[in-house]
Amino acid sequence: MEKPHAHRLRKGRTSEANRIYFLTTSTSERKPVFSDFKYARQLIGILRGCTTMDRAQTICFVVMPDHLHWLMQLNEGQNLSDIVRTVKSLSSKQIGQRIWQRGFYDHAIRRDEDIRSLARYIVANPVRAGLVESVGAYPHWDAIWL
Repeated sequence: MEKPHAHRLRKGRTSEANRIYFLTTSTSERKPVFSDFKYARQLIGILRGCTTMDRAQTICFVVMPDHLHWLMQLNEGQNLSDIVRTVKSLSSKQIGQRIWQRGFYDHAIRRDEDIRSLARYIVANPVRAGLVESVGAYPHWDAIWL
């Protein structure tokens, strides 16, 4: 069920080329779809495809059982909402069911924000959630600094 304020997530959203965005999107009803290793790897393949198709440059991501955190830089001529829509659509088709909540949260990174600290925060999410004791023990993340 969509939250009553979800439509406000889209208000004022812009897509600025070469801007870095921190995106978060959740599965429908927070179902742990990506607890299934195969499904998590399929989503990761789609994220990597966005880079291959020259839509965005992935800085880091972590696929959690019921949500995705993605730090990415938008490429020239691309639209943030279109990219997220494509990721959600392709992953739903590959898995064979509707899996995502409507909408997503985005934060445009300011110049004074430390990208590496933010990336460390993102990839440490499974540790904070108690899924693993160390980042290296969690298989569904990546960062450009590896």
